[in-house]
Amino acid sequence: MRRIPALILLLAAVSFTACGSDDDAPTAAGEGTTSTEPAAVFPVTVEHAYGSTTVPSAPERIAVVGLTEQDIVLALGQVPIATTEWYGDQPSAVWPWAQEQLGGAKPTVLSVADGFQFEKIAGLKPDLIIGTNSGMTKADYEKLSALAPTIAGVKGGTEYFSPWDQQTELVAAAMGKAEEGRKLVQDVQDAYAKAAAEHPEFEGKVATFLQNGFYDGKIYAYPEGLGTEFLTYLGFTINPRLKEIKTPRGEQVGISAERFDIADADVMVFATEKAGDIDALERIPTFGKLGAVKEHRAVFTDATLSGALYFMTPLSLQYALGRLTPALAAAVEGEAPRKMMQAP
Repeated sequence: MRRIPALILLLAAVSFTACGSDDDAPTAAGEGTTSTEPAAVFPVTVEHAYGSTTVPSAPERIAVVGLTEQDIVLALGQVPIATTEWYGDQPSAVWPWAQEQLGGAKPTVLSVADGFQFEKIAGLKPDLIIGTNSGMTKADYEKLSALAPTIAGVKGGTEYFSPWDQQTELVAAAMGKAEEGRKLVQDVQDAYAKAAAEHPEFEGKVATFLQNGFYDGKIYAYPEGLGTEFLTYLGFTINPRLKEIKTPRGEQVGISAERFDIADADVMVFATEKAGDIDALERIPTFGKLGAVKEHRAVFTDATLSGALYFMTPLSLQYALGRLTPALAAAVEGEAPRKMMQAP
């Protein structure tokens, strides 16, 4: 059985399921590139977890078989012919922060509910397959490589959710847009650095990022380096007490209600998706004893913001920065309301 991160299993348990339809078909607008950038010199060769891949010419039919890489492709000015549904049942598996980049196109939506849809992918006739955040095995890579040049995860990365900047630069290089990829990364880092400079009160404060509730007796928090850059870029320190619970690399830290105190911090961010999530947390006796909760230093997101924090892409990080920074500022001051943020 394919091992997938706790986050995917948990979100599925909250009623989000993979929703790719075999009837989906890309519109003409999704048939190829929409980029106006000058053509790169091809072929280009990139290295990834399973070796190296040579892309012979500028790709025009990019199939995304990972959970989040559609954002990267769109941010680089191209519309993929296929995306992959992770959760949230968004149109074309593209969330609101990236919808504009679709330009009205409707890529085919793939499902990974039962593994990669090799036959469906083959029928799309891709000229580049991107799966840097897909949990792709070596066997999967070999099958996909028989269809088109395929990009697996980053070298030395985790099965899912390797650092967003490394994924961005790998995907950009495969598309012949290495310089543009580096600029995407730099733009995000610069935006966060600017916000950090505007909020010196964030520096050194300890923060914990958690999912929206308990599942099978545990709530899951994110250790440093696993999707926590949106906090560390702003100057926060990720809660070091999470290390007290031994957790495999690349996985979230499962915390029982009895040990909820480990998650307490100067600021807590709960990736809540509906008001009922907070109600459920309130029923946990140890929740109300957390200092961050009692002293109004906890932030409760809405569904779209939680998705942006989970996605960790150039587009989602920019979206999250604009929405989350004011909430974090209120939390540091002890003025965060114990209610879900309002969607814009």
